[in-house]
Amino acid sequence: MTSPLLEARTITKSYGRGSSRFTALAGVSLAVPAGEALAIVGKSGSGKSTLMHLLALLDTPDTGDLRVSGSDPATMTTAQMGRIRNRDFGFVFQQFFLTPHATVLENVMLPLKIAGIGVRERKLRALAVLEQLELVDKATNKAINLSGGQKQRVVIARALVNRPKVIFADEPTGNLDTNTGRLVENLLFSLNREHGITLVIVTHDPDLAARCDRQIFIRDGREVRSLDYVGAAA
Repeated sequence: MTSPLLEARTITKSYGRGSSRFTALAGVSLAVPAGEALAIVGKSGSGKSTLMHLLALLDTPDTGDLRVSGSDPATMTTAQMGRIRNRDFGFVFQQFFLTPHATVLENVMLPLKIAGIGVRERKLRALAVLEQLELVDKATNKAINLSGGQKQRVVIARALVNRPKVIFADEPTGNLDTNTGRLVENLLFSLNREHGITLVIVTHDPDLAARCDRQIFIRDGREVRSLDYVGAAA
């Protein structure tokens, strides 16, 4: 039997100390098979972004177990986890996190530079993915001069350039107008359908969540049934 691409087993995560201690996750379990589009849904402060950060190896759980392709990150060195994040994962956040005065091409090449890919190869690969996203004409533009929709497409290009297995997207359309947001959504789901890239999308948008293969609903750090979540939101 094939292991899930991502798996969490009763993971918990708290922040702060003493009376200010806050439990962000209180024993969540899930398995994400390769090729799935999964929505993690919840209101602000529900723990949904914390769950994504743990699955993406951007943070570590207090208790419980994580698995990536069947391997336990707790047994890995910091360098090994860094290689997985850079090689197998792509990230798309609500905040663009682009280097504003670097060119589009330089921003997209960054993961390849971190991975030690040679200059010629990383330029060829970055230009190829920019062409795929119809951004090659912006390659020499500085990121600061792009529209919001163009910036988010550059972020997606940067997420794709290392040919990842998973794209983690945290409120990917939150800073975009409705039409531009729909274009970005369509792009993410086409990558899922046509290239088999697994999507893990954190959102409070029910329409975006409904486009995914599956939704899990987080409230107060725990997974709840969809009806429980809808009832709490009403």
